[in-house]
Amino acid sequence: MTFLKFDSQYTTKLLYNLVKIILEPEFKSKAASRTPLVQFSNKQYCPVLGIGTWLAKPEEVAQAIKHAIDVGYRHIDCAFIYGNEKEVGEAITAKIRDGTVKREDLFITSKLWNTFHRPDLVKGALLKSLENLNIKYLDLYLIHWPQAYKEDGPLYVTGDGTEIQFSEVDYVDTWKALEPLVGEGLVRSIGVSNFNSKQLARLLQVATIKPVTNQVECHPYLNQRRLKDFCESHDIKITAYSPLGSPNRPWAKPDDPQLMKDPKLKAIADRLGKTVAQVLIRYNIDRGNIVIPKSVTKSRIASNFQVLDFKLSHEDMALIDSLDRNTRLVPSTDSLGHKHHPFENDEF
Repeated sequence: MTFLKFDSQYTTKLLYNLVKIILEPEFKSKAASRTPLVQFSNKQYCPVLGIGTWLAKPEEVAQAIKHAIDVGYRHIDCAFIYGNEKEVGEAITAKIRDGTVKREDLFITSKLWNTFHRPDLVKGALLKSLENLNIKYLDLYLIHWPQAYKEDGPLYVTGDGTEIQFSEVDYVDTWKALEPLVGEGLVRSIGVSNFNSKQLARLLQVATIKPVTNQVECHPYLNQRRLKDFCESHDIKITAYSPLGSPNRPWAKPDDPQLMKDPKLKAIADRLGKTVAQVLIRYNIDRGNIVIPKSVTKSRIASNFQVLDFKLSHEDMALIDSLDRNTRLVPSTDSLGHKHHPFENDEF
């Protein structure tokens, strides 16, 4: 009997190449993203770094999301009210079709707008976002704000003097309408956005499914320490929006504090060989927060993702913490006077 002899090194290499060919799509999608994951209280995982889409123009956002996925982002934060979900969906569909990612590689968030708080409208609003995004389920669906607006009223204040009309719908009832959608497979996790600690405490008293995150404005000028402590005590993650201080917000005033130009932050960035934006993003990551910076500029999308190769020292973190001014740059002044407005009395 004749036995074939194989060079062990050659055989190992051959087997590796065969496995790689078979599993190439998975190799491609997993290798592209190095983003650490955080685990929610329901055991679902979420990438700690995502890309935001607020204020991204529809004609710009599709290309931005395609580039973000190519760079390695796997967490995409959306909302119905941003008016660009269809374009985001087109980008996601394109990157799935070209083999860059699979749907299960992505973590996609959307949010329930204030005019759809009435329980009988909640499911339809979620289905509309799924249709816009061209996906079958969301990874996370949030109540965007605790205050409800009239169902057939304007979505937001416009330049023609249109005023927001309030609704009496209680966010607790809205939450109860959200919970069954998890069991229906339309969404894997549910949470809230812009809730203060008292509102969260009230919600937790009646919730069958606990919110996994509270997405709030969070940066060194508003570090949300007390709210973060409360959320952590209930195993609720903070997701930080406007981590760069929302420099392009439409209502910014010339004398508003400019986080990105803070000399102490610039000194830290210069010493580390990083940008101020990278330091600000890393600050939230090192605090254990999920963070979703927004950009539609290719270079900044890439730069904002390059924050996983360094950590801030305890001294730097303490210095950045000391910059807190309790300055809210996204105050939602349009709905002041609503009984469920989360910030009117400076609640945390």
